[in-house]
Amino acid sequence: MPIPDLPGELIQKHSPQESWLKSHVAQLCHLENERFPGSQPVSFGTRDLLKLESQDFWVCEKSDGVRVLMLILFNQTGQRVFLIDRHNTYREVVGLFFPHHENPINPLRNTLIDGELVIDTDPRTRRETTRLLVFDCLVVDDQNVMSRPLDKRYGRLKEWFYRPYAKMIRDHPHVAASQPFEVQVKEIRSAYNVEQVFAVDIPALQHGNDGLIYTCVSTPYIPGTDSNIIKWKPPTENSIDFKLILRFPSLPSSPSQPDFRAKPIFLLHVWCGDHNGTPRYEQYDTMYVDDDEWEKMKASGQQFDDRIVEVHWDPSVKGWRMMRFRSDKPNGNHKSVVENIITSIADGVEKETLLSRSNHIRTAWKARQGASNHNQNPAPLPARPPPPPQAPQAPPAVSSVARPSQSIPQVELRYGPLQSSIYSKVAGPRALFGFER
Repeated sequence: MPIPDLPGELIQKHSPQESWLKSHVAQLCHLENERFPGSQPVSFGTRDLLKLESQDFWVCEKSDGVRVLMLILFNQTGQRVFLIDRHNTYREVVGLFFPHHENPINPLRNTLIDGELVIDTDPRTRRETTRLLVFDCLVVDDQNVMSRPLDKRYGRLKEWFYRPYAKMIRDHPHVAASQPFEVQVKEIRSAYNVEQVFAVDIPALQHGNDGLIYTCVSTPYIPGTDSNIIKWKPPTENSIDFKLILRFPSLPSSPSQPDFRAKPIFLLHVWCGDHNGTPRYEQYDTMYVDDDEWEKMKASGQQFDDRIVEVHWDPSVKGWRMMRFRSDKPNGNHKSVVENIITSIADGVEKETLLSRSNHIRTAWKARQGASNHNQNPAPLPARPPPPPQAPQAPPAVSSVARPSQSIPQVELRYGPLQSSIYSKVAGPRALFGFER
């Protein structure tokens, strides 16, 4: 399946505009750095089966496309739209408008959406359509929602971002013709419905599939590697991104010169992070390439040396084999990620095992749901039992001396004599204001 080139006009690297945009995104996300703010998954292992039972997870198919964030910028000049890739480069795209959820005449304000850009190919007409499949959000209409759980973020994504946009497209079909790509919300299911993802969602895809993504429902959005986002692949399809380095043997006649006609050694270098802004790599392993593959590589005319490649482990040759270039990634996988992926390959979970645990996951999910409902709506306390009946008492004896039904208590009087009024005809003066009384 083809992988799309990113549309839009590239914002010049290190330009004042790019610096402002990165600073603006960091401010929207409440981050202290200006790196790519998107989250990254970890690889699935046997231990994660228990994790799916102990916490609520949602699952969806992992599209084979280009991961991007879409920034909707709103200021005095109006609304502008940018795509941010994992290189943390920005491209401005035109032809898109996203209406406000309260009043569609007004534009949606500052928003940052997470998604995957794919090329869908119609199986009947072979017509290709570029689509942005969105699945999460960091900021919507000037409101940072990263601290909220996934179900709240997904609801805000659909109600505030997508619903007004979809209605605009339905009411004004001509608007869609001018857009650089279509926008859709990716369908997400509860983890115990993974069988429907395999049986319904993946067969209906018009783009490539790269496994599954499990995301914890109750945790916030975390930039960088997030252990609560788990990427599943069959163990034989787990892949790693390395930097490929070609090393040619020396010429027999000139040991100091490489023999570019000979078949080289294909070294795989692993990324160990940056040092003073420069990527640091070290040799990790070699890649297996047979003679026929080498001839095809030479005939392609492409550069292979010093490029990021995706490889998978082939048990038949006990070596890594190349799958494709990863030009969309600035570096290979970090060394710590590589070790986790290798652990996942050795401790991988097959599809059948994943499906067989669905009932356990469902039972645990429903039990947590029932406990939550019970805590939110506790059963009423039992009524206090009535006091035990008391034995009837004999009426008090009546004295022969008559007594009032209620005695008047003896209290000390604490008020003084009544004060006379100057207006009284009895106690007042004989003349008042010059008049005789």
